[in-house]
Amino acid sequence: MAPVMHIISWITDPSTATAAVAAFLASIVEFVEALTIVLAVGTVRGWRPALIGAAAGGILLCILVIVAGPLLARLPLGWLQLIVGTLLLLFGMRWLRKAVLRSAGVLPLHDETKIFANETKHMQLDKAATGNWDPIALVTSFKAVLLEGLEVIFIVIAVGATGEALVPAAAGAGAALFLVIVAGIAIHKPLAQVPENALKLFVGILLSGFGVFWIGEGAGLSWPGEDLSIIGLIAGFAVAAWAAVQIARSVEKTGDVA
Repeated sequence: MAPVMHIISWITDPSTATAAVAAFLASIVEFVEALTIVLAVGTVRGWRPALIGAAAGGILLCILVIVAGPLLARLPLGWLQLIVGTLLLLFGMRWLRKAVLRSAGVLPLHDETKIFANETKHMQLDKAATGNWDPIALVTSFKAVLLEGLEVIFIVIAVGATGEALVPAAAGAGAALFLVIVAGIAIHKPLAQVPENALKLFVGILLSGFGVFWIGEGAGLSWPGEDLSIIGLIAGFAVAAWAAVQIARSVEKTGDVA
């Protein structure tokens, strides 16, 4: 009964629900990118080295979480909020900038099918250089899982560690991992149907809103409505992102005409 009550409290609490959704959506994007590389490696170089490299990356991520968790707990809450908020805002704005430019047609859309094809071609060119022991396949899978996993860990910590939403955020990331793994096993192809640019735009808005909120908390600002102000910040970033897309489209069309 207690776990059910916890889940109900997460859903009804705007801050924890938003943290879980943000972690889930952001994690899907990162896991799909890692899955695309691992599938390309496994298809061309063999599944054994691809899965060994991916597993090694996952194990190292677990070790980093175990080591870094207690260290974060020792930081003063105010400093933690400022540091995490600043990093989260920078991280969210990076995603938001690219998503806005892609939505406006300034940058090409992120294409997982094309990335899969390029990675497969790269693996095929290097295949003849290895025997049974395939360090290139191992390192490629390891690096993909490690780098994308580090971003997921950062997002989970950033949206949950400075409040009471760490468990919901971790649950959201875990649900995304499970969903991507099941889909990858079922279709053995990159998840090209995932609307990645739309997800990055939405997640960039969420992360930026959280970043500003935690910076304010760390600076001692008293937000009106407390945690509910996160919704207002997210709405503000959404309006700003929409306006930025319209401006970028207008500038791009003007440039094309010229």
